[in-house]
Order: sequence, then C-alpha cells, then structure tokens
Amino acid sequence: MTTSSLAWQQATARVQQFYRLTKPRVVSLIVFTAVIGMFLSVPGAVPLDKLIFGTVGISLVAGAAAALNCLVEYKFDAIMARTKGRPLPQGKVSIPETLFFLVLIGGFGLFMLHQWVNPLTMWLTLGTFVGYAIIYTVILKPLTPQNIVIGGASGAMPPVLGWAAVTGEVSADALLLFLIIFAWTPPHFWALALYRKSDYAKIGMPMLPVTHGEEFTRLHVLLYTIILCVVTVLPYLTQMSGLIYLGSVLILDAIFLYYAIRIYSHYTDQIAREAFRYSIAYLALLFTALLVDHYFYF
Repeated sequence: MTTSSLAWQQATARVQQFYRLTKPRVVSLIVFTAVIGMFLSVPGAVPLDKLIFGTVGISLVAGAAAALNCLVEYKFDAIMARTKGRPLPQGKVSIPETLFFLVLIGGFGLFMLHQWVNPLTMWLTLGTFVGYAIIYTVILKPLTPQNIVIGGASGAMPPVLGWAAVTGEVSADALLLFLIIFAWTPPHFWALALYRKSDYAKIGMPMLPVTHGEEFTRLHVLLYTIILCVVTVLPYLTQMSGLIYLGSVLILDAIFLYYAIRIYSHYTDQIAREAFRYSIAYLALLFTALLVDHYFYF
C-alpha cells in the first residue's frame, strides 16, 4: 500500500468518525419529517432553493445538536452497551475536535438558513437546537423521568421547520404535525428504555422504568399510544388530509396499539425491541401517507 493511499484511508476513517457524531440514522428521520413538512405546506411544487438550502441547513444544525449530545454524555455512553462504540468513548475523536466540529457545522447551517431560506426558520431551528442539546440533554434528562415528554417538544419541531422554510410562517396544520411527533415520542422512547433499563440504572439516569418501575412504564406506553392514535386522526378531521391518509393511519395505529397492548399485558424485551423498531417505521410511513394523500388530491 502506497503512502498516499494509506493517508487517504486514514482521512476517510477520520471523516467517518465525525459523521458518526451526527447520529445519521436519527438525523435522517428528523430531516425526512422536515422535508415532508415542506411539501405539505404548499399545494404544488416546493421552490427548489428552499428545498435544498432548507434541507441542508436543518440537517447541519440537527447533526450539531447530536454531536453536542454525544459530547455531554460521552462518559455515560462509555458505560452503556448501546452507546459504548460511539467515537468519543472509543477515543476516535477528542473533546476539542468534537466541539470545533459541532460549532462549525451548526454555525454554517444557521447561516445558510438565515441567508438563503428565511430568518424565522433560522430562529426556530436555533431554538430547537437549544431545546434538545441544552434543555433536554443537560437539564431535563438527568433531572426528571418526564424528560422525554417535556424534551419531546424539540424532537417534534422538524416538520414545523420545514413548513416555515417554505412559507415563512407557522400555521395550524404545521402545529398539528408537531403534535403528532410530540405524542409519538414517549411510547417510542419508553419502549427502548424498558429493554435498556439496566443500562440507565447503571449510570443513574432517571428514566421512567428506573424511577417508577416497569409496570408503571408499560401502562404509560399504552396510554400514550392511545393518545397518539387519537392525535393522528386529526389531520383527516380537520380536512388537512383525505381518505388515503385515513386508511393508512388506521392500519398503522392498529399495529402500534397491538404492540402497546402486548407490552402492557405480556411484556418481554423482545416485544419492546420490536415495538421500538416498528415505531420508527411507523413515523416514516405516516408522513409518507400524508405526502401521498396531499398530492393525490392536489
């Protein structure tokens, strides 16, 4: 192997570690819902400049928030089985490098949104960054078992950001998209927390299964899933969407509710894992159904 090819491999490996800091799987779902918000905000085509700059800007700031989360929690990540392979606990990147990286991509993302999208989107995205990386990660997560409920407001913002990027405003329909993700977050995350309870207990993180026990958490997964099922019908009831969406969401809700009932009545770690994986597909399919319905009736 030549010196140049070895240097190239090392550089590529380094870039990959920084990329992993952005939690690309999580950010991809965030960006997906933001883009759907863009398309739902207008009856026809989304202006290409808003689509490109809005998507890239939101992606960069979301990646910066994820990197800051990794930085704040790297000592905890080194203990937990799910996260001990991340770049910071493994020593693949340093703390100063991570800080420089997140400031660089986050700052450029905000600049892009301000200059080439609109100031409202920039300020909303900055608020979302602060809500997730500071209020949720630093303050709420180690303080209260309701962290995911309160902090879920930040995670529910992406479709609102997408909507604002195209229209320059936040409408009632955009807030309805926010409400869907806000209601989805607790049963999605608590399914994970149930089968990762021992990890959270080891680091002293006050997640609901640790502070209130499995039975209490299982009940709340079921209750929040019922709330989610009610909320997800609202786009049809408010005439934001039509029968394509309604038929799709009823099927998606029925499957989610099935998992929630199984978690409550016949819990196993395997069921919780399946429910967690399904919840990710659920949100992606629900927003896809909204998009298909939107353009079918256009």
